[in-house]
Amino acid sequence: MKRLTILDLQKKKDQKEKIVAVTAYDATFSSLVDAEVDVVLVGDSLGMVIQGQDNTLSVSLEDMVYHTKAVARKLSHAHLVVDMPFLTYQVSKEKALQNAGELLKAGAQSVKVEGGVEICETIHHLTQLGIPVMGHVGLTPQSVHQLGGFRVQGKEAFQKDKLLRDAKHLEEAGAYAVVLESIPQDLACDMTQSLRIPTIGIGAGVGCDGQVLVIYDLLGMDPHFKPKFLKRYAHLARDIQAAVQTYAQEVREEKFPTEGHSFH
Repeated sequence: MKRLTILDLQKKKDQKEKIVAVTAYDATFSSLVDAEVDVVLVGDSLGMVIQGQDNTLSVSLEDMVYHTKAVARKLSHAHLVVDMPFLTYQVSKEKALQNAGELLKAGAQSVKVEGGVEICETIHHLTQLGIPVMGHVGLTPQSVHQLGGFRVQGKEAFQKDKLLRDAKHLEEAGAYAVVLESIPQDLACDMTQSLRIPTIGIGAGVGCDGQVLVIYDLLGMDPHFKPKFLKRYAHLARDIQAAVQTYAQEVREEKFPTEGHSFH
């Protein structure tokens, strides 16, 4: 099976075919989603989903390399993009290049960075040296403290103008796509129509060129996580809890293991 490239994703936008993306962090989920999606993102959201942190800021490059290797081993179709974590690309262009290279060596086909105009010089530097870069504007989790929390962005006129400018600058800097997170759907639609490169929405409405959700979220594995943008396509939290409850009961009652589960 042919691995999708950034050219394939651009072709989907040009032909008005929706791009399907999920965020995953390990080999098991990677193998399960590979044939059904176009893009797998190894997100620094693993800091919250996997590590139990309140935000993404503590995630290290080593964390991302580890999870990238795990996901990459089971992909044969989907394009693999990986988040560059906090302070791995903001310090200098040279440091960004070195860190992006480590992610590509771990199996990534491209990297994702957050920010607008302020990050464009770095994006240009990376893309000129052969590293594909996906942008990310709107709610940028690495700026959670500056934004005052995980809040919808782009409601005010000045914010809308800035986001539109940021997206255009990302495109001009060489980004091959841009994530639009938690912004009004009319703004996301305007941005999608004004850009030549694909937009991937999360909490940005149906007008984007594609959509991304975290695999744990769409499967309903955290019943306490209920953002407006999320649709659960399964309710695995209750199924998992019920399965473990049954397992525990059978162990305590000596109903498991049976003879059929034992060696002689």
